[in-house]
Order: sequence, then C-alpha cells, then structure tokens
Amino acid sequence: MKKANWLLLTLGIVLFSFDTSWAQLNSQHAVGGRFGSATGFSYRYTLADDRAVEGLLSVQSNSKYRRFRLGGLYQYHRPLAENFTWFYGFGGSIGSFKYKEIVTQTQHTDEDGKTWVNTERTNPSSELALSIDGIIGIEYNIPTTPLSISVDVKPYFEFLQESSIRLFDPFGLTIRYKF
Repeated sequence: MKKANWLLLTLGIVLFSFDTSWAQLNSQHAVGGRFGSATGFSYRYTLADDRAVEGLLSVQSNSKYRRFRLGGLYQYHRPLAENFTWFYGFGGSIGSFKYKEIVTQTQHTDEDGKTWVNTERTNPSSELALSIDGIIGIEYNIPTTPLSISVDVKPYFEFLQESSIRLFDPFGLTIRYKF
C-alpha cells in the first residue's frame, strides 16, 4: 500500500510540474459511456478552455450489493502531447447502496454419520450512499472524428457504508461523443 501512495504522489508531482498552458477543450458538450468497476453514463460540459464539469450516473453490482450513484466533478484539463490531455478534479456523489439477500448453507456431519444442512440468511437492506470523489486521467481526442477516449482512476471516500477510502477500485474507460 505504501508503494501505491508513493506512486500516486510522484505521478501528481510530475503532472503538476508540466506547463500550465490551456488544454483547449474543443467542444462545449460531450456524452458517453464509462466502463470499469462501475458502469454508467457521462456528460461533460466545458466551462473554459481548460475547465469542465462532468456528471456521472453509474451502477455497480456484485453478489453482495448493488450501488447506484449520481456524481458531479469539477475538472482541470492540461495538454500532454498532440491530441492528448491529462485531467484532474474533485467533486462528490450521492446515491443508494443496497445489500442483497445472501443465503449460506453449510453441511454438518455428527459422530453417528447423520448429516444436516444449516441455512443462514441475511436480509436485504438499503442505505444512502454519500462520498467525496476525485479524478485523474488521460484523454485522447481522435483526430478528424468527434470522439475521445479517456482512461482514469476516480478515488473516493465513502461516509456511510464503510467510511473508507477507495484508491484503485474505481478505474474507468470512457468513450465520448463531442458536439
């Protein structure tokens, strides 16, 4: 875990030391899909040549829970190379966190050879999901098309479920149509 923190710190210092010239976001609106640990929709609205706000609607599900989140991020975009920019930002999200019903069966055998099955159930429950989010990533604007592809990591701090920081869980790939 310490190596991961040092890697994030080093990456942040290197990226912030680049020239702070305008990234030239070349479209007012961009919509697309975000794929990764959470899947959903993305809408980005450009505020200035180097700043944007992004709204994310995402769903994440596994065998134990289902999470629905609506998030908002304020982003800064910086040039990296031709058709490449890197971006970082902050924001928050609100949504619902639903624990699914889990049925656990264990088979037991006593000394006489009798077997029985013990069944345990956990009841489903729902909670409010609330978090502070960050984002850092790289975007490639495909020349001669209105498409862009970005790869990012969106760490977040959950307040209610586990009160924990998730650093590497929320990797994402976003494909956007710009207009």
